[in-house]
Amino acid sequence: MAQAGPPLKTAKFVTGSTMRHVIVMTASSTAGLIAIFIVDLINLYFLSLLNQIEITAAIGYAGSILFFTISIGIGLSIAAAALIAPAIGRLDWPSAERLTVNVAIFTAAATAILSAVVWIFTPDLLTAFGATGRTHELARNYLWIIIPSTPLLALGMCGAAVLRSLGDARRSMYVTLFGAIAAAILDPLFIFALDLGIEGAAIASVLARFVILGAAVYGVVFVHRLVTSFKVTQFRTDMSATASIAIPAILTNVATPVANAYVTFAMAPFGDGAVAAWAIIGRVLPVAFAGVFALTGAIGPIIGQNLGAGSLPRVRQALTDALIFTFFYSLVAWAALALFHEELSALFNTNGETAEIIRFFCVWATPLFAFLGAQFVANAAFNNLGRPQFSTLLNWGRATLGTVPFVTFGAMQFGAPGVIAGNMAGGLIFGVLSIALCYGYISKIAKIKVAQS
Repeated sequence: MAQAGPPLKTAKFVTGSTMRHVIVMTASSTAGLIAIFIVDLINLYFLSLLNQIEITAAIGYAGSILFFTISIGIGLSIAAAALIAPAIGRLDWPSAERLTVNVAIFTAAATAILSAVVWIFTPDLLTAFGATGRTHELARNYLWIIIPSTPLLALGMCGAAVLRSLGDARRSMYVTLFGAIAAAILDPLFIFALDLGIEGAAIASVLARFVILGAAVYGVVFVHRLVTSFKVTQFRTDMSATASIAIPAILTNVATPVANAYVTFAMAPFGDGAVAAWAIIGRVLPVAFAGVFALTGAIGPIIGQNLGAGSLPRVRQALTDALIFTFFYSLVAWAALALFHEELSALFNTNGETAEIIRFFCVWATPLFAFLGAQFVANAAFNNLGRPQFSTLLNWGRATLGTVPFVTFGAMQFGAPGVIAGNMAGGLIFGVLSIALCYGYISKIAKIKVAQS
């Protein structure tokens, strides 16, 4: 028998200032994300204390593959929010409960299959990215431990997306925050106290993912009671709806790690020092731009609820507010990185080429991330406007046409720093294109609505 509807009986985002909703939701999500990213950064810092460049490089190679698996989870969480937020906007609680259950089952099954495939082909993938020798061995061992826990993380992500769809920013934040706290405690324990090195870091991450899942389940099931009995016939229907959003969303998110994998591949010829710099950048960037990453998850439910309520002017305003937030946040992040790039290099005991690549990224390449952030916002909007395929095409355009020629040219002309510059330059072009198309599509929906009225 279905449970009674959740305690929250209103659609929170259909009234009030859209900018306030953007700031509140993003701030709450940012706190949780920063905790996760800082722990990830601390993890790399702990490993760097072992004074083995192969370990840092191994994390760089492993990160490219982990980014791929995490992107699958993000895609599934996008589908959860895109389906559940409009139902909440319509105050259709039975549908929201049913979708929550069925999306969770779909997520668990899909990521279990993914994990098995990636685990089997881990050595081949690392070889394809350019990892060799002891670096290859370390990265392989790290991934073999952490990859099987992918379903735990994906389910936790979906749970956090459901909580955001409900407007429960605080408990959505707790999902990642508690996981980060667990990792912060366990990392030094397994790396140093138990002397397990990089394998210890992987074990700590797996245990932290259990905490993430537990926090998500508690918020969705025990607090909001957004759960109902499972029915096969309804699952088949919802599986089709979930797949129609999840598959394009997954393809959209997979494009980013594919692009990053090509950047790693382009860095490999310049040696482990260059790959280590890219690994450090890959950990620093999410911390510095946590607000932008959080925004892309926070804006979806705001757009979804207002779309479900039929308020297109609020949808457009929410998009505009999100872009304003993105560009101002990016300016602040750029200033911080430019000012403290030397301290950042010293933190990870880098020197020579590694430190120079980090300096170039912090001082010259960072401001262009604003355009990548703009594309992320547009992707979130398209996913919640019922056109996830637009996000797919744009992201793959950036991952291919916006990455390969620019990165290749940069590598040929300017070496490792040119790889970084090329990667960011391609993002500028597709960021502008994505936003223009997004506003155009909202205007098209508004015209159709007027014609039908």
